Amino acid sequence: MYLATGLYYTCSMQKIIPHLWFDRQAKEAAEFYVSAFGGDSKITSLDSLSDTPSGNVEVVSFRVLGFDFVSFSAGPMFKLNPSASFFVNFDPSRNGATAALDSLWAKLADGGTPLMPLDKYPFSDRYGWIQDKYGLSWQLILRTPGGDARPNIIPSLLFTGEVCGKAEEAMKFYASVFAGSKVGTVARYSAEHAPDKPGTIMYEDFALAGHWFAAMDSAYEHGFTFNEAISFMVSCDTQEEIDYFWGKLAADPDAGQCGWLKDRFGVSWQVTPAILNELMRGTPAQRARVTEAFLEMKKFDIAALKRACDGTA
Repeated sequence: MYLATGLYYTCSMQKIIPHLWFDRQAKEAAEFYVSAFGGDSKITSLDSLSDTPSGNVEVVSFRVLGFDFVSFSAGPMFKLNPSASFFVNFDPSRNGATAALDSLWAKLADGGTPLMPLDKYPFSDRYGWIQDKYGLSWQLILRTPGGDARPNIIPSLLFTGEVCGKAEEAMKFYASVFAGSKVGTVARYSAEHAPDKPGTIMYEDFALAGHWFAAMDSAYEHGFTFNEAISFMVSCDTQEEIDYFWGKLAADPDAGQCGWLKDRFGVSWQVTPAILNELMRGTPAQRARVTEAFLEMKKFDIAALKRACDGTA
C-alpha cells in the first residue's frame, strides 16, 4: 500500500479528521477496524462525556493504516450511509497487493453489504465498494500510482439528490477555504453515462491542507445524502482560526451547535480548538465545567473554555 503522510481526544498531525457517529458500537467498531486493517492501526484513546443531550457518550479515537478517526457512541439520532465513504488504496506494483485487498474485502463483507461487487472495472483491475456491518462504507481499489502519491485512506463524498452535479463546485469551494490545496485527477461523465449529465464529475480527487479527498456526482436515486453521521473535524490553534473556518464553512452560522456546522452542500464539519484536548485532561471537576460550557456554545470560544476550566467563568 501507499504510505500515509503523516482533536478531540487524539494527538494527530491531521488537520482534518473524520468523525463517525455510532449508536452504541463505537468501541466495538474501532476494535474491528484495527484488527481488520492491521499495519499502522490502533486505538489511540478511549474516553467519555457525561450529561450530554445524548446522555453519557463514549468517545473513541483510532488509527487505520496511519489515518486518524474519531468516533463516539451517541445514540440512534444519525445513521451512517454511503454518501461518505473511504477509499483504501492498494499499489498493484507491490507483491501480494491483490491478495491483501481480497483478504480485507472478506473481513469487511462479514455481515456487510456489497454496493459494487469486487471485480475488474474500466478504471481498476480490482475494485469493490462495501458497507460493513456497522454501516461504514469502504471502496477498495488497486490504484496504479501516477503523479503525486496518494495515501492509504482517502475520504470520498458522493453528491446525490439535490446536490448532484455540485461535486466540482464543492471541490473549488473547499480548495478556496483550506490552505495547501490542489486538484488531482478529474474524470467527467459523457453522454453515454445517463442519467448523469455530461461534464459532471465521475471522479475527482483533491488535497485540502495536505490531506487527500475524493468526490463524485451520481444522478441515480440512492435514497440517502449527507448527514451528521460523518463529519469532518478541523483542529484550530487560535480563536482567529476558529472564526475563519466557521465563517467560511457555515451555510448558516447561527444554526451550529458545539462546534458543529453544515456547509452549503450539506456536509457536516466540526471546527474545534486543539486546546480542548488539554482542557479535557484536567480533574473531573474541570472536565465537567468545560463540558457544560461547550454544550452551550455554537462556535467554540477558547477564552470561555479556559475560564470554565479554571473555574473563573
